Amino acid sequence: MCGRFVQAHDASFYADAFAVESIRVDSLPVSFNVAPTDQVYAVAEHEGARMLGSFRWGLIPWWAKDRKIAARNINARAETVATKPAFRESFERRRCLIPADGFFEWKKLQKGKLPHYIYRTDGRPLALAGLWASWKDPAGERVRTCTIITGTPNELVAELHDRMPAILPEQVWDEWLDPTQTEPDRVARLLGVFPAALLGEHPVSTLVNSVANNVPECIAPLETPAADL
Repeated sequence: MCGRFVQAHDASFYADAFAVESIRVDSLPVSFNVAPTDQVYAVAEHEGARMLGSFRWGLIPWWAKDRKIAARNINARAETVATKPAFRESFERRRCLIPADGFFEWKKLQKGKLPHYIYRTDGRPLALAGLWASWKDPAGERVRTCTIITGTPNELVAELHDRMPAILPEQVWDEWLDPTQTEPDRVARLLGVFPAALLGEHPVSTLVNSVANNVPECIAPLETPAADL
């Protein structure tokens, strides 16, 4: 799964990186430890224009009775996303890109688990494949939410975990975001395995284990990981 990631820049940075035509959100606080239910940036297409907006992480389908389902829907499995009721409709017509400077995975060790930070070596943000939905709560408030699709890891991430977020290369962004492209098999083929050669990783402090810790040290390389457990 993907349970934590990083958005440590402002709205204009991600708008430039994703060739956004319209920014529909004030800059969110930078986060070195994005956690489920946080507000996050996402890129979606609306009326033919690519837009950057704010979405609550944890998808709530339109038919949900309350918000509780969001905690179970921070991730959608690539293998079942086209058929699972919570995600099926969004997969057909409400896809998005979730910018991430990097994400965390935990490697099992003899004495516990150690977090590792994974990122692009060229410094560009990752484009995580996502879905979004719009839900109205009983009081009438409209809430926009999102989820991150996960799938088979590449050889770098496989050393840490058996899944990773689906990362989309720039050449498929237009088709992924196109709401008129509703053929599930064709859309699913866009969810390839991102090349390991473009990624780097390093162990980090267990500070990231607590959502209360949201500081640059969360992504700093750990020199002696064994001593931190």
